[in-house]
Amino acid sequence: MSRIVLFGATSEIGGEIITRLASGNEIVLAARRPDALTDLEVACRDAGASAVETVFFDAADTAAQASVIDDIESRGAVDTAIAAFGVLGDQELAERDGGEVARILHTDFTAQAVLLTELSARMKARGRGNLIAFSSVAGVRVRRPNYVYGSAKAGLDGFCQGMQDALRGTGVTLSVIRPGFVIGTMTEGMDPAPLSTTPGVVAEAVVDALASGKTAVWVPRPLGLLALVMRLVPRPLWRLAPR
Repeated sequence: MSRIVLFGATSEIGGEIITRLASGNEIVLAARRPDALTDLEVACRDAGASAVETVFFDAADTAAQASVIDDIESRGAVDTAIAAFGVLGDQELAERDGGEVARILHTDFTAQAVLLTELSARMKARGRGNLIAFSSVAGVRVRRPNYVYGSAKAGLDGFCQGMQDALRGTGVTLSVIRPGFVIGTMTEGMDPAPLSTTPGVVAEAVVDALASGKTAVWVPRPLGLLALVMRLVPRPLWRLAPR
């Protein structure tokens, strides 16, 4: 039996992941709106979770993250933690409002990096643990149409790669999931990009990564090859990428 914590439990992808991992495990659902987790709590119990609890977690309040983790661990050590929160943000607003830039970068980079640091420190002390973080193909090479979000993901990806190196030999594994365009509530109304995927497919990839120990996962897999090509496109052509 493992104790698995989903940070950002109201996310669509997070919900798909945690129900697949629920059977026989203790589940902690952490979110800014615990009252919105009733259906997911029931789904986890129906999926066979041995216990389910909900806790308040505001990712943006980085100063409080340590105390939230300590509270969760007062009832049992965290074996697996999934950081599933994030925002796409409003690119057009961000180009004229620094506050929107700060919100996107804080949520998609700073808050993630702080959480992974706090969790990994506790796991290293125990000599075991699994961490799941979400990067994106948008961070491989930042595009004009979403450069604020893309730069946050680029920063997070670099941070995670460094942390993976730092965790070697500690017994702690950090798996970085890099999906392409995910068709779901977060991208509703947007035109799907090539090699688009769904929350369910991403969730299956996460479950596989935890089972196999994979630390770098592209969803779908061919996206990894596309990412290599993206880095080689001359910048004048790259600027012409559609909005």
